[in-house]
Amino acid sequence: MISSLAPRLVRAALFSAAASFAMADAMAQTQPQAEQTPAAPAASAEPPPALAPSIPAAPPTAAAPDGQQQAAPVPQRPRPQRPPPPPRVTAISSDPQPTYAPQTVTTTQRALESYRRIAQAGGWGVLPAATRLAKGARGAPVALLKQRLAIEGDLSAGASPGETFDETTAEAVRRFQRRVGLLPSGVVAAATIRQLNIPAEARVRALEKSLERLADSRFAFGQRYVIVNIPAAAAEAVEGGVVRRRHVVIVGKTAHASPMVESRLTVVNFNPTWTIPTSIIKRDIIPRMRRNAATLANMRVRILDRSGNEVNPASIDWTTERAVNYTLRQDPGPGNSLGRVRIDMPNTEAVFMHDTPSRGLFQSDSRSLSSGCVRVADVSDFVTWLLTPQGWTKEQVVEGMTETQRRDVRLAQAVPVSWVYLTGWAAPDGTVQFRDDIYGWDAPGAPPQRVVRPAERPPQAPAQIAPQVQQAPPPQRNFLEGLFGAPPQPGRQPSADIRY
Repeated sequence: MISSLAPRLVRAALFSAAASFAMADAMAQTQPQAEQTPAAPAASAEPPPALAPSIPAAPPTAAAPDGQQQAAPVPQRPRPQRPPPPPRVTAISSDPQPTYAPQTVTTTQRALESYRRIAQAGGWGVLPAATRLAKGARGAPVALLKQRLAIEGDLSAGASPGETFDETTAEAVRRFQRRVGLLPSGVVAAATIRQLNIPAEARVRALEKSLERLADSRFAFGQRYVIVNIPAAAAEAVEGGVVRRRHVVIVGKTAHASPMVESRLTVVNFNPTWTIPTSIIKRDIIPRMRRNAATLANMRVRILDRSGNEVNPASIDWTTERAVNYTLRQDPGPGNSLGRVRIDMPNTEAVFMHDTPSRGLFQSDSRSLSSGCVRVADVSDFVTWLLTPQGWTKEQVVEGMTETQRRDVRLAQAVPVSWVYLTGWAAPDGTVQFRDDIYGWDAPGAPPQRVVRPAERPPQAPAQIAPQVQQAPPPQRNFLEGLFGAPPQPGRQPSADIRY
């Protein structure tokens, strides 16, 4: 009896499975397209990423020529999106006055005297760290804010009485924010509170240390010059005493601080090669080659011996530091670490200004990220400014940057350049500016920093001049001897003029 029931049970099971499949298929086809999301595999316990875009349903399986069904392709899980970067709070100044000008020392000395008086009078109070104030706010915190802004002169005394955050107060906040390198939003929040709460004594020290660092300056200001203020991570193209262009830059990280430099911009290298310094070979290249033998190939870096012959990386023992005996050179191209252009400036530290393929880093608040050189945002505009006196246009500069061959263009008139480290200074109109001490050079007891300049040429040795032969005046000749000749006199020699 059991054997007679088995075929019926099998047919019932098959019919039930087919009906279930047909019902599920019909329900899937009646759902809206946006909801047709494939089920996650049962073996995976990972939840789908939040707010991930909908995945279109797989197309129905198609019948193969032999009647077999082909499996639909499995859709790929979308990669999780990186969180957006935090909103930027710093800003590049729009002040047409240069950070460093011939009168900067004088105006900064006056500012130092003013801030010393503020510090001696007790400085200013501290606002609660959690304070957040905007236009329309009222109360005691607004009154404290107004007192704080009035001490440094950002809010004129009596200009905004009371405890209301009005437009006059908002403009005073924006003025303060511009002076410390923040976005002039007029809103008092965490970044602004931090700057407001920096003690007056620290501001005095910033002005003092900046003046000490300028004391060694021998910078030759000209009609056109370039200033890089390292703490502000900004470069200025100055012409006629006015900032014509101001660029976001990336400066050296703390372990490889950008030095103070006084030099001249001399040559623009389009599509440069990069010869990797020995310090980077030791610190970065050798450890990476030990982990991944394809590192140099991926970077398009060639190894050259002293004769200029290319060397196979596999022939070098990377467990040692023998690679420093070779030249490691990265070829030109979009992935070159110097980007598409480099600007030479002779100096003993071999630092320079250049482009970069990692342009997204310019959007960061903290831009001390390089190994000591200065990377320039919108570098094509900067190079155009450098080459404009030679008739170059922006289109020609861009064309030069997109070529594949290296091309060097010497500036007909070298442009003076100074990299300064100013955490406190006063502009020509007396406006006092402050920036964060990113390297700790303002700290008490910090060693003084020297200014890097081009290598001094040894003085030329004076030319050796042969001593002149002193000659006695020739004796007067007798007229008759000259006419008829005379016997030679004993001991008389030809003159030096005749001998030589």
